[in-house]
Amino acid sequence: MGPHKIRMMMKAERAAAQRRFRRQRNKNRLAVPGIHDCIIVLDHLKPTFNVGKIFRSAETFGCREVHLIGIDFFDPAPSMGAFKWVPAHFHNRFMTCYAQLLDRGYTPFILEPGQGEAIMDTRLPEKSAFVFGHEEYGISFEPDLYPEIRRLTIPQYGRSQSLNVSVAASIILYEYARQHGESAGNPATGKREQAS
Repeated sequence: MGPHKIRMMMKAERAAAQRRFRRQRNKNRLAVPGIHDCIIVLDHLKPTFNVGKIFRSAETFGCREVHLIGIDFFDPAPSMGAFKWVPAHFHNRFMTCYAQLLDRGYTPFILEPGQGEAIMDTRLPEKSAFVFGHEEYGISFEPDLYPEIRRLTIPQYGRSQSLNVSVAASIILYEYARQHGESAGNPATGKREQAS
């Protein structure tokens, strides 16, 4: 298969992904926040595979919402329907999202392999916002300009020292849910327990 044919196939797949996104975005307007107070922030990720997979993990772990920075569309197919259940908020710049999170009392975290606090040794606040950057280029901003941002790391013991962004998000959400699961409610029903 020649390069021209491959480009045409990629263009057709991108157009199909945009159509799927437009259809499902209307359903997303009815999404209800999850049982946990954590938020995922996706900073300029590629609009292909990982964004949808992260929505799937966000729904699985009861994430409140997902914020997308610099992402006009993404392919919702890998989310397996989760995009319609988790509220999505779109931003052009990180600063807008950051200001909203702080106004709502959230503590923002970024991942820095080998440099931040180990995730399992960190007590995560109930209102935690986890920022994940582009698969190749990382986050789009200089974290030192945002003093409220805390750094986390997922300990790794292999040689590659690299995790796929959707896998990293799943690990972080699992640890958050492990720490806050009982305070959030019944994971089987997805409903908060009534105080007696």
